[in-house]
Order: sequence, then C-alpha cells, then structure tokens
Amino acid sequence: MATGSKKCDVQALTPGRFRRMVKLPEMHRAVRLVWHSAPGWTAASAALMVVQGILPLVALYLMKLIVDAIAAGIASPESINAFSGMARLIGLAACVALTGALCQSLSGIVKETQGRLAADHMSDLIHAKSVEIDLGHYDNPAFYDTLHRAQQEAPYRPTRIVNGLNGICRSGISLFAVAGLLAYLHWAIALVLIAALVPSIAVRLYHADRMHAWQHQKTKTERRAHYLHRMLVDAAHAGEIRLFGLGPLFIDWYRNLSSQLRKGRLSLTARRASFELAAQACGICALFGAFAFIAHRALSGAITLGDVVMYYQAFQRTQGYFQELLGNLAALYEDNLFLSHFYAFLDLRPRITTPPSPARFPVTVEKGIMFSKVTFAYPGKDSPVLKDIDLHIAPGQVVALIGENGSGKTTLVKLLCRLYDPMQGSITVDGIDLREFDVSDIRRRVTVVFQDFVRYHLTARENIWLGDIGSEPNDRSIIAAARKSGAVRIIDGLRNGLDAMLGNRFDDGIELSTGEWQKIAMARAFFRNAPLIVLDEPTSSMDARAEYEVFESFRRAINGRTAIIISHRFSTVRMADHICVLEEGRIVEEGSHEQLVKKGEKYARLFGMQASWYR
Repeated sequence: MATGSKKCDVQALTPGRFRRMVKLPEMHRAVRLVWHSAPGWTAASAALMVVQGILPLVALYLMKLIVDAIAAGIASPESINAFSGMARLIGLAACVALTGALCQSLSGIVKETQGRLAADHMSDLIHAKSVEIDLGHYDNPAFYDTLHRAQQEAPYRPTRIVNGLNGICRSGISLFAVAGLLAYLHWAIALVLIAALVPSIAVRLYHADRMHAWQHQKTKTERRAHYLHRMLVDAAHAGEIRLFGLGPLFIDWYRNLSSQLRKGRLSLTARRASFELAAQACGICALFGAFAFIAHRALSGAITLGDVVMYYQAFQRTQGYFQELLGNLAALYEDNLFLSHFYAFLDLRPRITTPPSPARFPVTVEKGIMFSKVTFAYPGKDSPVLKDIDLHIAPGQVVALIGENGSGKTTLVKLLCRLYDPMQGSITVDGIDLREFDVSDIRRRVTVVFQDFVRYHLTARENIWLGDIGSEPNDRSIIAAARKSGAVRIIDGLRNGLDAMLGNRFDDGIELSTGEWQKIAMARAFFRNAPLIVLDEPTSSMDARAEYEVFESFRRAINGRTAIIISHRFSTVRMADHICVLEEGRIVEEGSHEQLVKKGEKYARLFGMQASWYR
C-alpha cells in the first residue's frame, strides 16, 4: 500500500499500474467494512447499479427507433399507423426515463443511509480501538498523526470505495453494451475514443499520488492547527487565554498554519486543472472527429438518420461512461491510499494483553503486593522514571508515596494498575506476576482517583455510578459512597439532587468548584468495592477542614482494605502505616511517620519545612 511521498510521473494506464489501482486485498477489506455496517442497503445499492447500467442502452435504442419512425412518417405522410407507432415508442421512452429518475432518487436515499451507517460503524471501530490500545501509544507523537489521519478519512472513505465499485460496474455494463454498437459501425472508432481518454485517468492518478504525499507530509501542520483551534474555542483554556491576552497570538498562529495548508492545496488543485484541460481537449477532438465520420457515412447512404442520432449519442455516452469508469478507478486508487491511514490505526495491537490461560486474581490478598527490582521508562524516552524499585505492600496496609514532581509516584501506580508493564523486574500479588492475570480482572480489583481526574458532564448519580458500571445504580449505595468522600453535602445542595446535571456543557448543568469535583471523583472511587484503593493527590483542591473530614471518613471506609496515597500534604501522609520517599525514581527512605522524622533525613526536612508554614 502506498504510504510515502514517492514521486509519481504521469504515465499511461499500464497493467502494473492498474493492479496497483485495484489493490484487491484492501478493496475487499473496505467492502467488508461497509457490508458489515449496512448489508441490506449495500445489496440494494448493487441492485440499483445493475438497473441503472442497463437503462441507458434501452433509452438509446428507443431514440433511434423514434427518429427512424419520424423520418419514415415524413417520407410517407399518408401512412395511417405512423403516429400511433411513434407514440408507443415515445411512451416507452418516457417510462424508461421515469424508471431512471426513480432509480436516481432511490439511489440517493440508499447512498445517504448507507453512508451514515458506515460512518457510524467507522466511529465505533475508532472508539473500540482507542479503548483497546495501550496507554503507551498516547506517549508517542506518531500515534497522534495516525489517529488524526484515521479520524479524518475513516467516516467516508469506505462508503466512497463501495460506491466507486458500484459506479465502475454500472459504467462497465453501459460501456460494454454501447461498445457493441460502436464496433458494429467501425472497430477503429472505439479504439480512437478510448485512446483519447487515457490521459484523463493518468492525470487523476498523478494527482492522487501527489495529494496523498502532501496530506501525509502536512499531518503535523494540520494537527497543530486543530490544536490551536481547540484552545481558542474550548472552555478549559478560556480563562487563561483571556487573562494573558493570548487570543490574538493564537489566532495569528492558526491563520498562518491555515494559510500554509490552503496555499499547498490550491497549488495542487491548479496544477490538476491545467493537466485536466489538456486531457479533455484530446477527448473533444476525438469526439468531433468521430462525428465527422458518422456524417460522412450518413451522406453516403450507409446509415439512416436514426443511426446517426444513435451513433452520435453512443459516442458521447461512451466518452462519458469511460470517463466515469476511469474516474471511479482513479478515485478508488486515491481512496485506498488515504484509507491506508485508517488500516494503520486498526492494525495497532496492544502490548498489555491477557495470557491465554490467566491466573485467577485472589479475592482476598493474603501475602501482599511486591515490587521487585522494577525499572521503567516511558515509550520513546531514554531515561527511566523508576529504577530498581523494591517495595512490599502488606494486606490492609495504608502506604503513602511522597516526593518531588517527576520522582515516579504516579508511574508506580500506573504499573500496579497494569496500564504499563515494567521494563525490568516484576510486580506480584500473592507471589503471582501481574502479567499472568486477566487485565480486566486486575483493574476491577483496583479503584483509583488520579490527580487529573475526569469531570464527567453527566448527572451526579451517573458520575458516581461510573466507578462500578457492573453494579446497579442503587441510590443508597451511591449516597453511601458520596458520604465517604464528603460529596453528600454537595448533592444535598443541588436542586435536583442525584438527578442534577453537573458541568456547564449541557442545559441546566451546574458547574462545581475544583474541590467539589474532586469529592465527586472520590465518591466514584469509593462506589467500587475494590480491595485496593489508590488516591493520587486526593485532597489537593480541598480546604483544611474538608481534607480532615475526608480522611476521617476514609479511614473508616478502608475497613481492612489496602490503600496507596500519593500526596504532598504531610497532614495526609502522616496517617499512613508506611511512607515511601521517592527521589529521581528510587525509594530513598521508608518507614512510619515517627520513624522518618526521628531519622532526620529528607522526609524530616520536608516535614519541617511544611510544618513551619503553620507556626
């Protein structure tokens, strides 16, 4: 499949180039995608294609008969049956025209429905693949290029391919039938007309290659332009853009990028138009040359007036059918080039996978969780974030992780949730490596509130229930989870309680403060009855009183479960049974709060600095 910016010269439709145009394996894949999305509508489209392919020949022959009937009537005006016979032919021609119009209308409905269903199916595939692939893909800029191209092309390219195939078959049927008429007149005429049309397809192929190469080259520019557009219109950036006066700057940057893209596309379009003009000139010369030949044959008495009309229209239609046929072939070539981006996205495979015969994750952890010589670096990064981590988390233990930003605290939790796998070392639960468990089973046993928690613009009930969608959204359980996080006061203050829409994205939505959103996120975590609870900066946006109340409730909510807390607040950290201090990806100290303060090293210094703020 062509994917690069390889230079492509204008050339004739050689057998090798035709095979590259057809691309049977990819074509079959595109047809299968559309068929799965709309099998009935795809079959209806094929049936209409056959009818529309045959009708032009019928109309052409009826026109010949009508013209001959008119000529005969003029030559013999005394004939009684001349008009009645001609009227029947005109009636048949009208029926054929009406049938063609009906097929055209039905075809429009079928194509629209088929296109919508196919676009929805492509979106489903993109969503499913986005959820399936590893988190590590999102650390790679090349992945965003692939995703961007897939999102641009996937919704409409497969449908265009199927419609193009239908068009090829329809044009082929008509062309084959009309070609018989041309061959009957003179075989050389058909060859001349076909040869005159070859430059048109060469131009289309050349332009398709150039456009694909340009599109591939400009993906990063398009992504940057889309990013600037999103910042200018998205609410998340609105406040800072206004405070720092960034609007004019970002608008100017976007305008420059958009101008680059526009000029590049217009340059390609202008070049294509000049080539197409030359190709069309060849076709026009061939058409009128053929018309001169027909006129000469008519004047010599070799053909009738009806034959003149029929052959001339046949020439015109042959040119039209052949242009449509070659145009559809060129479009298929172009669509397959661009659809390769979608296939590249679908062909991504996750590295975090479940083994064929996974071990059963323990219902009750008895020996604990063990990190043994764990080293990890994010994809594409040379420097490890974690280095030789050894850590034992006993069942029912509350472990706190502290350290400066970038010391590896959140990364350690992501490894425990198996969002990534260690480069070296192992993580075990009751002596069994995490890689031996079912991935979904691991994640069902962990409930997490990350520092960058999600604010779902849904009802309060749905926001909390999303913590465990396998459970019924029972109001008692939801309120119990909200009580543990302190979110129950927020819900009680809402006009519609649990039915209140949170966030301002939709009608009647209520925007919450960052601290209130954080309590909703914690309630979502508490709603899942998982044996391991992870809280990443859980109270960073709460005031001192709210923090105290949350952790008083949290201690009761743990009830023998294992917990990991990441925090910069020592008022939070000191409640842990065991504290680990991370520095540059290594655990440099560990112990209880009292033990670490007594040692007088890094933890004690950090604790002393923070405590001095409150003296």
